[in-house]
Amino acid sequence: MLRDITIGQFFPGDSPVHRMDSRLKLILNLAFLVIIFIADNYLALGISAAFVLSLYIISGISLKFIFRSLKPIMPLIIITSVLNLFLLTGEGEPIFKLGFITIYWQAIDTTAFMILRLFVLIAGMSLLTYTTSPIVLTDAIERLLSPLKYIRFPVHELAMMMTIAMRFIPTLIEETDKIVLAQKARGANFEEGNLITRIKAFIPIIVPLFVSAFKRANELALAMECRCYHGGDGRTKLRQPKLAIVDLFAFLVFLLFTIIIILTNIYF
Repeated sequence: MLRDITIGQFFPGDSPVHRMDSRLKLILNLAFLVIIFIADNYLALGISAAFVLSLYIISGISLKFIFRSLKPIMPLIIITSVLNLFLLTGEGEPIFKLGFITIYWQAIDTTAFMILRLFVLIAGMSLLTYTTSPIVLTDAIERLLSPLKYIRFPVHELAMMMTIAMRFIPTLIEETDKIVLAQKARGANFEEGNLITRIKAFIPIIVPLFVSAFKRANELALAMECRCYHGGDGRTKLRQPKLAIVDLFAFLVFLLFTIIIILTNIYF
């Protein structure tokens, strides 16, 4: 399961998606989030899914990473889906009834639509981190939030914290995997017993993981002090982002996609 967590992972490449300006890429991802929730029929979601799949193909990212990004949240999706099936009501006769359990066709339709929407949403948002390095992504966030500096909002500090957090997510996942294997080699069992027993079995994992995380944080703080880091005042950027032809083309394609989704909502 730990190896299936792809948050913060970046896959270098030279595709048009990789070369897009990170600021525009972030803005389009936020717009995609809004569009997915605006889509109110299966045709619109189908078009959105085809759009996301085409982006994966263009970027050269294997489609298996879509399923890897979905796997960690599958338990939450399953629990939510079951609750929707049992709690949502509808008009007409139920299609299944057993005691207090009643399932309507409208509940099945709503649940299926919710699952498809979540799948498309997660797959689309995951592509942002797959094709953009954490440093470039947080730099884009800092530039987009730069007007807030005039009201003394700590933009640079926020971006730095996000950079560090996203950078160490894969590291902590790898560290957790090593601790789990080490504990299993010592005879630990994480798969048997009731819920309380399994929770207690994870204590030998949590304690060394926290110790390792605090150790890495202390080493990082010392390294930043040795390099005389003092915040964002007077700091310059090695690379200055510039909009290119690929960004204009991407914006036009996304605008066309948005228009298609809106027309689909109106006429279907």
